[in-house]
Amino acid sequence: MSTDTAPSGLLQLIWLASPALPIGGFSYSEGLEAAIEQGLVHNEASATDWVVDQLHLTQSRGDMAVLAQAIPAWQRHDTARLQALNDWVMTTRETAEMRLQTEQMGRSLLDWLRNLQQASHAQLQFCASLPVTYPLAMSFALSLANTPLDQALQAYAFGWAENMTQAALKSVPLGQSAGQRMLARLAREIPTAVQTAIDLSDDDRQAFSPMLAILSARHETQYSRIFRS
Repeated sequence: MSTDTAPSGLLQLIWLASPALPIGGFSYSEGLEAAIEQGLVHNEASATDWVVDQLHLTQSRGDMAVLAQAIPAWQRHDTARLQALNDWVMTTRETAEMRLQTEQMGRSLLDWLRNLQQASHAQLQFCASLPVTYPLAMSFALSLANTPLDQALQAYAFGWAENMTQAALKSVPLGQSAGQRMLARLAREIPTAVQTAIDLSDDDRQAFSPMLAILSARHETQYSRIFRS
């Protein structure tokens, strides 16, 4: 896209953070629905604590840390590094639902990028050859915005937070005011999570959340459910 018609970096971040982005994020609860079924989440306070814990324990130490390393790798055209990060994401998906989510959302985001014609053919072909995971596809999209790394990660984290809040509103269920209080808490927590992700090395990056994996596995055979994870 020409520089005189392309949206600014800030607008691209807002666009990527929007729940309206057609990649299917709204259809996943990432274990929250199973936590509700097990009685671990049952009101606003427990739902807020659950999502905040997930932000710090799984997102900042895992997927957000991948984004922090992949965005500059895209800008350096370091395909070996990108493939290694993508492989790491795939090996950390402990259930069929988790793997389905990262593959489906990765493909959908790649289709979105292809439709907007913002990425080069070589970059798109590289992604299609992997297959691409959601964190790698999102890091690709964020790298095209050419914004500071911390702002890119904040946009990703807030988009994730909005989807998780909407999942809580539908499944706990909660009211809209409760959802806004949840988002306010998450907005205060996101800068710390972003800094944690930026500071992590390969050796420190991790995906250790055994209870979340157990709940995800249980959700696959849950009798009644709204979400795909």
